[in-house]
Amino acid sequence: MTRRTLTVHRLGRVEYEDGLRLQALFARARKEGKVGDVLLLLEHPPVLTLGRGASRTDVLAGPELLEARGVEVHETDRGGEVTYHGPGQIVGYPILDLAPDRKDVRRHVRSVEEGMIRALSEHGITRAGSRSGRGCGSGPSPAAMRGRSARWGCTSRAGSPRTGSR
Repeated sequence: MTRRTLTVHRLGRVEYEDGLRLQALFARARKEGKVGDVLLLLEHPPVLTLGRGASRTDVLAGPELLEARGVEVHETDRGGEVTYHGPGQIVGYPILDLAPDRKDVRRHVRSVEEGMIRALSEHGITRAGSRSGRGCGSGPSPAAMRGRSARWGCTSRAGSPRTGSR
């Protein structure tokens, strides 16, 4: 396997829409070979994202309450249902070229999850449940979640360690 370099950008708090634009810019630059593999680390102001499996009716709080609490709602092209991102939650957006040795997306997703499990264990957070689940950690709320999107052999979706309270 070829050894690769990953450039990490720690961006602090970034509005959700701005984070999407950054992902798109880096994904395009990665596809064109202008940048290498990149990991964007950031946190978002309170936001609910709706995956393809969700609808607005899945959000139990009404628009008035969400607005009063400063929570935005965005529809996304990722799979899954409703996901919360907010202050204290680090979100990692890896933008990676999967060619030539990482084209098996399922294997790649499992390796991302395994990396998250190992990183959490180094901080004393053990995992419960099967490795085929989407979360890592113990208790009813996972310490980390992972989601991936792969297009044109390039990935650009998040892994989110939950560092704050929900």
